[in-house]
Amino acid sequence: MPHPHEGAGPAAGTETALAAVLADVVRVERVPPEADFFADLGADSLVMAHFCARVRKRADLPSVSMKDIYRHPTIAGLAAALETTVPEPVRPPAPAPTEQTRPVGTAAYVLCGTLQLLTLLGYSYLAAVVTTLGYDWMAAGSGVGGIYLRAVLFGAAAFLGTCVLPVLVKWTLVGRWKPRQIRIWSLAYVRFWVVRTLVQANPLVLFAGSPLYVCYLRALGAKIGRDVTVFSHHVPVCTDLLSVGDGTVIRKDAFFTCYRAHAGLLRPGTVTIGKDVLVSEATVIDTGTSLGDGAQLGHASSLHTGQTVPAGEHWHGSPAQRTEVDYRTLAAADGGRGTPRAAYSLLQLLTTLFVYLPLAIGGVSMLLAEVPRLAALLETGPLAFTTWSFYGEALVTSLALFSGALLAGLLVVATVPRLLHLALEPGKVYRLYGLHYSLHRTIARMTNVKFFTTLFGDSSYIVGYLSRLGYDLSRVEQTGSNFGTGVKHESPYLSTVGSGTMVADGLSVMNADYSRSSFRLSRVAIGPRNFLGNTVCYPPGGRTGDNCLLATKVAVPLDGPVREGTGLLGSPCFEIPRSVERDAAFDHLRDGDALRRHLTAKNAYNIRTMGLFLLVRWAHVYAVTLLAWAAADLYPTLGAVAVAAASVLAVLFAVGYSVAVERAVNGFRRQTPRYCSIYTPYFWRHERFWKLHATPLRFLNGTPFKSLFWRALGVRLGRRLFDDGCDMPERSLVTIGDHCTLNAGSAIQCHSQEDGTFKSDRTTLGTGCTLGTGALVHYGVTVGDGAVLAPDSFLMKGEDVPRNAHWGGNPARELPAAATDSGRRTP
Repeated sequence: MPHPHEGAGPAAGTETALAAVLADVVRVERVPPEADFFADLGADSLVMAHFCARVRKRADLPSVSMKDIYRHPTIAGLAAALETTVPEPVRPPAPAPTEQTRPVGTAAYVLCGTLQLLTLLGYSYLAAVVTTLGYDWMAAGSGVGGIYLRAVLFGAAAFLGTCVLPVLVKWTLVGRWKPRQIRIWSLAYVRFWVVRTLVQANPLVLFAGSPLYVCYLRALGAKIGRDVTVFSHHVPVCTDLLSVGDGTVIRKDAFFTCYRAHAGLLRPGTVTIGKDVLVSEATVIDTGTSLGDGAQLGHASSLHTGQTVPAGEHWHGSPAQRTEVDYRTLAAADGGRGTPRAAYSLLQLLTTLFVYLPLAIGGVSMLLAEVPRLAALLETGPLAFTTWSFYGEALVTSLALFSGALLAGLLVVATVPRLLHLALEPGKVYRLYGLHYSLHRTIARMTNVKFFTTLFGDSSYIVGYLSRLGYDLSRVEQTGSNFGTGVKHESPYLSTVGSGTMVADGLSVMNADYSRSSFRLSRVAIGPRNFLGNTVCYPPGGRTGDNCLLATKVAVPLDGPVREGTGLLGSPCFEIPRSVERDAAFDHLRDGDALRRHLTAKNAYNIRTMGLFLLVRWAHVYAVTLLAWAAADLYPTLGAVAVAAASVLAVLFAVGYSVAVERAVNGFRRQTPRYCSIYTPYFWRHERFWKLHATPLRFLNGTPFKSLFWRALGVRLGRRLFDDGCDMPERSLVTIGDHCTLNAGSAIQCHSQEDGTFKSDRTTLGTGCTLGTGALVHYGVTVGDGAVLAPDSFLMKGEDVPRNAHWGGNPARELPAAATDSGRRTP
């Protein structure tokens, strides 16, 4: 009997052509129409991405996306779906650089870098002058009381100056931001960069979640209403274009920078957020977007330029679309406007000015006065740094400081937050900015220490560390890679991870709910035998259970049945196979005696890696100690110049040292694509590389020096890269063409880990490509010249983006037309 789809007609022709393409990709003679891509053919997402790319190159076949593949995992089903789908209008290709937007020349590029360098040097010298004047004045005080009083006054003046300076510079250099085009590397761009760098370096950014932070944004020109709470440390730059209504809550890791970069231009644009809006965690709000009063934007979602969320509607996904899911799980309590915002802000300021700053500034002053060796350095006479004893004493001092801080930090994070948590009750609604809120925020800050998760992560010892923090890890099934180096939470004492679950980097446990006037802590439970990919935010009430795969950047669902024994991908998420045959190649290494042998060897290797990590960090502290002591030795002769020179040398050393360490870890060789078990020595070396890789300093973003940094680490890089804050874990596997634009929060990740299997491959970006804010490009990807990836997109492994295409979404696909007749973008 003939197959139902066989015979004349378009469907039969499409089915035959698709089957022929897939047979060539998986290297079989024939693909049965009803054969499941994953269960029967043993394909994985990488293989199917190659299939989609080949189909897109066929003019006689409709375009296929990875979402189509997962929804219709047979040739028959896929062909039928493609034939019945009404074609969407395709967005016009991104324009190639024209006469108006062509990249600047070498002279302008060099001039921009020179002015940026001079700005950094000038700021360093200004800071050195203020510091030395303050020290001389404090040193003239008598006794502990006199030093403390002068430390308070100097600290208050310095704190006020560093807070006010960015505001003054913004209004002086820019005035009010307006929608316009700023040519990158031009003089106008230098002004933008100076303002952005100072605005993001303001110490008030550390007060995110406080009314002080909102006041700072208002001082920069943002139109922000009453009772607004902002938890995100991603500071909006073009603040005059930001409008936020009363009672709105913007949660952590949200991007709303009010500018975007593309094709050699920066484009400031408006972001309008109405009253009582909830913007959830890990969201991206692009320019030219708005949310009406009472609207909601769910976690791991984004608004693309032109999208408007009507008042009262709930949207989620990337790009966002309407949903019935209610992300506001905590209503505002009665009397919300009576919350003690002013009192809370005043208490924060007083604590900073009378406790933290005097202890830091006055403590250094008293240390210099009381320690004979340090005091001797400040006296005139022969230069001490020419003697061997100088280096020996600095070695002992730095080692004592480093080890003492390490042990004290571990003791504090394991005890003090646990005591503070006794005053908090899960499920109870507390007033915002009251005592309980202060305790909650203190616990979150003290238990999210990046140094310790980096030290213990990617090893068996992260389990013990998280358990002592307060995580409930049930009956642990040790794998040696239960958690990566990036794990954060609102409260560790309300975080449960089931037995046998493995977590890659970037997990954020959303234990707290917030409204305009109150907050509540809730337990978050991740089921057993799960695998969580990179950058996953897990909320209370997540509808996943046993044996789930949560893919990279997935939006964990809050509605529907509890998913078990399946995989979830995308935002909004949809189901995919939990695992495929290709991913089970190394399962035999994870059972019985084989697991015990490999785990023992991995633990021994990881201990050496942790020791090397501590040695590298201490060596950095030692070098900084030498520079500080040398500055003190030269201070009587050179004054502020010595301090400024030491600070500049410390920065240069940090960059050069981190680059040298990373290259040494790789044996001064380039990495190569790999497919292996997590129990092979290569993967352990790769974990060591992650632990010791060089982290670019923030001030390098948006400068020509970021390109030099990437080249030094092995990135194959073209001319005039504009990098506003991209992350590249595997640098030597990345190739980037000329005149590319990488927006803030973007990432090029050339690896994945799925359960016990590690995979890596090269990724290439062609000339003139743009990665939007928060976009992530996976491994094995090729992006054609002039292509654009929209904000918050996830370009899956193996994808091949055509030239001048405009892709976006999670997972990314070719985007439809920009807008409907009503002006609202079609999701």
